[in-house]
Amino acid sequence: MAQAAAARLITRIVDAQASRGSASVVLTGGRNGNGLLAALATAPARDAIDWGRLDLWWGDERFLPEGDPERNVTQAREALLDSVPLDPKRVHAMPASDGPHGTDVDAAAAAYAEELAQAAGPENHGPVPAFDVLMLGVGPDTHVASLFPELPAVRETERTVVGVHGAPKPPPTRVTLTLPAIRAAREVWLLAAGEDKAKAAAIALSGAGEIQAPAAGAYGRSRTLWLLDATAASQLPRSLYPPASA
Repeated sequence: MAQAAAARLITRIVDAQASRGSASVVLTGGRNGNGLLAALATAPARDAIDWGRLDLWWGDERFLPEGDPERNVTQAREALLDSVPLDPKRVHAMPASDGPHGTDVDAAAAAYAEELAQAAGPENHGPVPAFDVLMLGVGPDTHVASLFPELPAVRETERTVVGVHGAPKPPPTRVTLTLPAIRAAREVWLLAAGEDKAKAAAIALSGAGEIQAPAAGAYGRSRTLWLLDATAASQLPRSLYPPASA
């Protein structure tokens, strides 16, 4: 799944750069997100991307000190970012807990929202850029980014970035994009590989509500793509499968 998704992402970035001169991608962490980045690092076609004309954002981040090995940006740098010629000014990491906002996660979230707003142009018609691809890993509980079932962040309808307090998955304090920000993307890709993701994928794709199953509320303006391996797809309802050819 990671290799197929990486190949697809290369094509999407190259197409966006060819049509508009630059591209913007929102990265996700976790096993599936980091697996994709590692696959991209070794992909033969990776040099087709003009890395200097690529903006990178994050869907969520663990609110830990800069360089902490559990931070998504730290893992992304190890998997890919340190090995490609990115423009540092176009790598938009979420604030760390030892940054200018200290341990105030809500202030850190507001600062990231402001950074997104400043990057949004008139053509975006909103407070965040129209990302070319926004990637999300799907958790076993159907969470995406740091939007967990029933918690306040998944209910947010106005702000684009919020601080998360008391997340059920450690660490408890996080920064996350909200569903309104996610839905500003041209394309949203949901990544799920492994048997532990099968039930979550089935729930999210079977008409569940977004408060109970946040992955069900993650969709793009022009396209929503679920990228599953065979085990993650094993519990999908048969109605989602294409009819067998004669």
